[in-house]
Amino acid sequence: MVVRISPVIPTVANLLLAALWGLSVFAGWGPEAFCSDPGCVARLDGVAWVSALFAVIAAGCTAGAWLAPPIRDDENRFITLMIAAVIMWVIAESVFFTGGLIVR
Repeated sequence: MVVRISPVIPTVANLLLAALWGLSVFAGWGPEAFCSDPGCVARLDGVAWVSALFAVIAAGCTAGAWLAPPIRDDENRFITLMIAAVIMWVIAESVFFTGGLIVR
């Protein structure tokens, strides 16, 4: 029995993880959660850059899955790329969270 996954599910997961990462890095959630002094904020910026490497890969996977017709039309390739994007978002968040705990 093959279970079909709607493309909406990984797309929404990617958008929510992207929003969480973006709010953590750009909207001040990260410094609010981890830092109490200006030196910490500067160190957290370095962590954000490392985390951004994974975020860029995740965004590229998501965009590639939706924008490339050969991938979008092949359900297995589409889901594989979207799952890879979800994994990259989780890694980006994990790097930012772990780095935030370290730089505190």
